[in-house]
Amino acid sequence: MKYSLVIPCFNEAKSIPKLLERCAVVLENNDWEIVLVDNGSTDNTQEVLARLLSKYPRCRSIRVNVNQGYGHGIVAGLNATTGDVIGWTHADLQTDPADALLVMPVFEKNSGKTFVKGRRYGRPFADVIFTIGMSIFETILLRKFMWDINAQPTFFSRKFFGELENPPSDFSLDLYFYFMAIRSGLSISRVPVRFGERSFGVSHWNLDFKSKVKFIIRTLAYSFKLRGSI
Repeated sequence: MKYSLVIPCFNEAKSIPKLLERCAVVLENNDWEIVLVDNGSTDNTQEVLARLLSKYPRCRSIRVNVNQGYGHGIVAGLNATTGDVIGWTHADLQTDPADALLVMPVFEKNSGKTFVKGRRYGRPFADVIFTIGMSIFETILLRKFMWDINAQPTFFSRKFFGELENPPSDFSLDLYFYFMAIRSGLSISRVPVRFGERSFGVSHWNLDFKSKVKFIIRTLAYSFKLRGSI
């Protein structure tokens, strides 16, 4: 079974050297490939990738010329993968790319009929409360038990991915994949991952209270759209 990990990078030039060092741990296993997506970065992400990628066999990059959203970049990366099991994590190093290795025993046991997400620990109390509130709301609205919706990494079979239509291009992607996995009857599995501080830069959505409100409004709008599809 071959595994593919997608990592979207938007203005993460400072994170990439350390990120690739952690990716090397994954690539020690010959069953893995990694696709880094330069998701319309306006810093020197493209140059840093071009300089360093030759040192990491089975790790390559694609570029989205104009950023069209977090979800768009991930889907572009997923479409470029070749694995039987595919998924993504973040480039900010709050979760370790090497955590992806934890999904292997789960898929080998369940023959791909599962959907795997991280189970985050070590997060600030305020973020945990936000997650609890979001989980309760989505569970009630969508009538499916959902928990820690935005946890990483996220993995699933290529067959499941091929059955999806019109995934959202923004941060609602995590909610959409999770919901569709439950709706498709896949078993939901969790692997424990430590969630730390960003190594460099700032979050592209969790900047302050105002940015969180915008995120909530967008998520609510998409949640009701999903509810209408039930």
